[in-house]
Amino acid sequence: MTIRSTIALGTLALALAGCASLPQPLQGQYTPITPREAADRDSAGATVRWGGRIVEVEPQTNRTCFQMISTQLDATGRPYWATDDVGGRFIACRSGFYDPAVFEKNREVTFTGHVDGFENRRIGQYDYRVPRVAADVVYLWPVRDRVDVVERPAPWPWWGWW
Repeated sequence: MTIRSTIALGTLALALAGCASLPQPLQGQYTPITPREAADRDSAGATVRWGGRIVEVEPQTNRTCFQMISTQLDATGRPYWATDDVGGRFIACRSGFYDPAVFEKNREVTFTGHVDGFENRRIGQYDYRVPRVAADVVYLWPVRDRVDVVERPAPWPWWGWW
């Protein structure tokens, strides 16, 4: 392999790595803990980066709270739904008004902040201890386009040659 090919390959690798980086507001060092683990371990004060889907948005007098169902994040910090195994629920609150018409149910959001306490919520008949995050960043992800791919067998070689 020549030096030029090595440099070109290295440049390409760096360019591709840059495509999968975290958005600037989500960068930083965070405690690697899920909301479920935070509630079990009483991890108040932990600095976290959590994301998931919106269950409910609760505008209040001077802040907005988001009830979330958590999942793991991919390399870009976006919620990743590979399985139905979720990391629990959490509540993230940030000062200001976030419109529930924009922050709709099931939209994907990533938050950064610190665990500032816990709340007991009732989900159906179940009492659930939920960590509450004082959010520094509320990062709403664009809606993913869903594309259904239909595969058809290739026609015989002589079909479509004319």
